[in-house]
Amino acid sequence: MILVLLILVLAVYVNPTGAFAVLGSGEGLGVTIAVILTQGFAQMIVLGIPLVLGLTWNKWAGGAAGFIMGGAYYLAVAGNSTASYAKYAILTAGTEHAIPAYNFFGDMAMLFYLVNAVIIGYMAGALSGGSTNFKRMLGAGLTASLTTTIIQLFMNNQYALEPSRNMSIAMWNGPLGYALFISFVPCIALGVIVPILAKVMSWYGLSARKQY
Repeated sequence: MILVLLILVLAVYVNPTGAFAVLGSGEGLGVTIAVILTQGFAQMIVLGIPLVLGLTWNKWAGGAAGFIMGGAYYLAVAGNSTASYAKYAILTAGTEHAIPAYNFFGDMAMLFYLVNAVIIGYMAGALSGGSTNFKRMLGAGLTASLTTTIIQLFMNNQYALEPSRNMSIAMWNGPLGYALFISFVPCIALGVIVPILAKVMSWYGLSARKQY
């Protein structure tokens, strides 16, 4: 029930496109916070589950979980984006500033949400090597998280469809501090929080492998 309530609040009251966007729906700090709490939170869950399984189990479990989580996220976001632009294309058809429709299922950058979810789980498991030493788990988590973030930023700037690519380029053409904050603070937080969670799980025997 708590999870259902959280999803409802994030979708309706926090999401900038929600029915009651209390933090705003245009530009500004409130919208930035809203995006981090909704889209950023969703991406952290999609990447966090493979990461924690890679650290507490093995690279194969992390990679498999990444395929499932990343695949579901890719289908959901691509479907929503495609439907949204199809709707805008219909509404603006025949006007001077008509918005073209896009098929985001063919967006290579969006497909890399799936690829990166596999990479982060597999890489974390491979780098940690089954160890429950916190420093090694932390190093593996941060390395995997930063690597996938850099890959995604490259894809967003080079291979995304025009709407997404323009937004990414515009962000990096703006204040550098803001772009770095949006891009790297969430992944650093993910790379630190998940190893802590994995270490705590190992204390209570919640790891799927033998403890040593």
